[in-house]
Amino acid sequence: MTDVVQAMRERLAVLEPQRLDIIDDSAAHAGHEGAKGGGHYRMTIVSPRFAGKRTVERHRLIFEALGPMMRREIHALSIRAFAPGEN
Repeated sequence: MTDVVQAMRERLAVLEPQRLDIIDDSAAHAGHEGAKGGGHYRMTIVSPRFAGKRTVERHRLIFEALGPMMRREIHALSIRAFAPGEN
């Protein structure tokens, strides 16, 4: 597990995830101009905090938890966010 993935996991703990899978796809984007400023990641997260929330609200919670990582370590983030029982 990379330091960035570990830091992401630590920051997302505030959302009390029941499941959190983070895949680092950065190597597949090597040489991409935008990738110089951060990595590419795919995430699946299941959290009771997402119950009753729309997709945009769920993503906002994730972005808030990740904070400044979204401007530095993370260039691209694909998110699949579910409340328990949805996936």
